[in-house]
Order: sequence, then structure tokens, then C-alpha cells
Amino acid sequence: MDSPAAPRPKRTAFLLSQLGALASSRFAERTREIGLTPSDAGVLRLIGRAPGLSQRALADRLGAVPSRVVSLIDSLQARGLVERERSSTDRRIYELRLTIEGAQVLGQLREIAEAHEAELLAPLTDEQSAQLGSLLAQLAGANALDLDLHRDSGARIPLR
Repeated sequence: MDSPAAPRPKRTAFLLSQLGALASSRFAERTREIGLTPSDAGVLRLIGRAPGLSQRALADRLGAVPSRVVSLIDSLQARGLVERERSSTDRRIYELRLTIEGAQVLGQLREIAEAHEAELLAPLTDEQSAQLGSLLAQLAGANALDLDLHRDSGARIPLR
């Protein structure tokens, strides 16, 4: 007599990985259209949310080495999107702020992120989309992930 077949794995982790790779790739395509990388986009988002953030605090938040952050900020500053300002309380520290152009680009990034999410979730109803978001946030929290950042080659880089 044959033994019952073992249940086939659901492959949920695999599907999440596939969808994550697809979402990352499509987001990168969209940010490239405005001359940014996803890393650039994430840094602009963090600075926009926390004006006056120091380069060191930004590096800590990203989980990146400070020299990597310096080069990212150098690039964003050269493009007129970010400015460094000496701290009034500690002259050794540079505070980061978006320029007017940087704030405008951040607005474009918000539109890109909203369109990106709408496209990715288009097959779902509003209720399904909300449920999926809630379940993913629950899984992320249970795995000690930052809901605003994702890991890329060991460094956390913002999603959107």
C-alpha cells in the first residue's frame, strides 16, 4: 500500500523573494528615469523626513560605513539636491538638508512610489491589498526588519 504523499511546500518564501526582486528592479527602472538610484532615493527620503540629520546618524540608520554615505551625499550635493551645513551646536558635524530642488525631486519620488505600488498591487482588491500589507508588516516586525529600510548586500537601503 502506498504511503500518502508528503504535502508540497507552499513556496511562500520563494514567491516573496521573486516579487521582491521584481519590485526592486521596477523601482530602479523608475528612479533611473529621473537620474537617481534607489539608494539616492532612499537617502533623499530619509533626509526629507529628518532635516538636520547628521552624516553619521544617516550612516548609522542605513547600516552603512560612513565613507559610503559621504560619497552618496557628495553625489547628491553635486546635483543640487542636498546641502551640508555645519551644526550650530557641534562644528565637527555636518547637518543634511534637502535643497528646494531636492524637495521637488522628493515629491517626484513620492509619485513614482505611489504609481509603482499601484501597478504591483493592481491584481488585488483594496481589501486584499490592505490585508497583504498588514501581513507583510507583521512578518517584517517578527523578523526585526525596519519597515522603512531594506537590506541590499548587507547594507540597509530605504525602499521608498
